[in-house]
Amino acid sequence: MQWRKSSYSSGTGGECLEVADNVPRIVPVRDSKNPHGPALLFPTDAWTHFVGALGRF
Repeated sequence: MQWRKSSYSSGTGGECLEVADNVPRIVPVRDSKNPHGPALLFPTDAWTHFVGALGRF
């Protein structure tokens, strides 16, 4: 699984969110400070809706 850091994460090592791409039908999300910890799994359509809603703020 290939993880990428959110472009909205701070560059100081603080609030860092990573998302894995190319996983069928789900979007895994984790805290980059804990790469061996748990990941939240979102259905692709729910994640798309969530990210779209953030763009309206």
